Amino acid sequence: MPSPLSRRSLLKTAALLAASTTLMRTDLAWAARSGERLVVAADSEPKNLNPAIVASNGVFYISSKIVEPLAEASFSGRNGLEPRLATSWEGSQDGLSATFRLREGVTWHDGKPFTSADVAFSALSVWKPLQNLGRLVFANLESVDTPDEHTAIFRFSKPTPFQLIRNALPVVSSVLPKHLYDGTDIATNPLNTKPVGTGPFVFAEYKPGEYYRLTRNEKYWGKGQPKLDEIIYRVLPDRAGAATALEAGEIQLAAFSAVPLTDLARISKEPGIKVIADGYEALTYQLVVEINHRRKELADLKVRQAIAHAIDKKLVVDTVFLGYATNSTGPVPKNAPQFYTPDVKIYDFNVDKANALLDEAGYPRGADGNRFSLKLLPAPYFNETKQFGAYLRQALSAIGIDAQLVNNDAAAHQKAVYTDHAFDLAVAPTVFRGDPAISTTILVKSGTPAGVPFSNQGGYENKELDAIIDKAAQTVDEKQRTELYKTFQQKVKEDLPIINVAEWGFITVARDTVKNVASNPRWAVSNWADTAIEE
Repeated sequence: MPSPLSRRSLLKTAALLAASTTLMRTDLAWAARSGERLVVAADSEPKNLNPAIVASNGVFYISSKIVEPLAEASFSGRNGLEPRLATSWEGSQDGLSATFRLREGVTWHDGKPFTSADVAFSALSVWKPLQNLGRLVFANLESVDTPDEHTAIFRFSKPTPFQLIRNALPVVSSVLPKHLYDGTDIATNPLNTKPVGTGPFVFAEYKPGEYYRLTRNEKYWGKGQPKLDEIIYRVLPDRAGAATALEAGEIQLAAFSAVPLTDLARISKEPGIKVIADGYEALTYQLVVEINHRRKELADLKVRQAIAHAIDKKLVVDTVFLGYATNSTGPVPKNAPQFYTPDVKIYDFNVDKANALLDEAGYPRGADGNRFSLKLLPAPYFNETKQFGAYLRQALSAIGIDAQLVNNDAAAHQKAVYTDHAFDLAVAPTVFRGDPAISTTILVKSGTPAGVPFSNQGGYENKELDAIIDKAAQTVDEKQRTELYKTFQQKVKEDLPIINVAEWGFITVARDTVKNVASNPRWAVSNWADTAIEE
């Protein structure tokens, strides 16, 4: 079997042409057509479209075209960044301040001017207290000075590594309009479902179960942008339908491996369709088993170790991901060499050892062969997470654990896991975004309030691990930070607050008339201002 790297290389060099339209639906007023309307697949329907509160790729996929960050990831920009609402940024050597020069001549979609007051409000009132990732990145943010309308100076009460701030900008710095949020309940503001931003596209409408529609921002600050008149996100929860819709000409693009991996070999031969492996370099996905430590059995390390030993990672990579992934050694992926260490405890696939650990823990098999039952909730976002959930159920049955699968839609899953804690095990596709402090440490750090998605909602608490996370978040020296995060990985693998299984990137499949796809390392969740359709 080819390696994931060789597979991706073959996909990137495939040259492909026009597809069959025998299944074209003609009853859709917004169906794909020639011109500047881009119709894309969406496999979920996020109800909250505010990326300043929920920094996740499901939200970014739509909202990043509407609401802009201070900077975006780049293949060629300085430190891997290119300007958006900020034109430059610098941090003080003591780590106590960061200064942003802001773009002039920018207006909100309602015509009001964008100023430093919007940045200060977003940072202090939204990112720090409400955002799932900003809570950590801006934990020590004390104030934001605005000496003029185009300068924002962030002041920190404790040293905060500028490397962290810089790495986090594309993910945590989506700016909201102060004049529409100040004085309201930010978490329930109606604009969270129909956002107002400064981006190249304006939110137009949402029809549940059918589509989201964005239209061109005629007053966008980017010269000659956007190239498209409209973007339509067609809701296709069944991923097999994305391949059919592409071949039929109903949609022009499917990102985030919306076309199942099993269909790639066939669809790569279709005329007029291209398969693209670029554009996800800053978005390494990690397949993780989340654990509710409130459950007595799961609070026992031996039980967690047994579950880890029951998972055949090679089988998961080969059968669930068809080789388009690698097995994971811990919370930092192998493609993050600055922080990654292989020097961690490894739990090899060993059913006999898993059974012995459960016996030692005092959980013998009953007359039915089961030791106890667990509620298992696979995330609904990707085929792979759902398929792994089915596999995990079988793997656990081999060691006498009866796992009852509960499949929910995105909203119900988030509520059950991250608000109600109505789960024992959950399967999550978490994302590593270039720095362990961004979306990685939050998975194990204690003290996160209920309701914060994609965070430690399993009730796990380890004061030693918390101290390492806190110290790394305040260590300005990069070498010292690196060593702390290597220790972090070792402690996580020793105590298993979560179980990392595999890590992977995604594939985009598009009509060859769609241009400027994968133009940055976060392309699927960037603003698409330069994306165009050419006949």
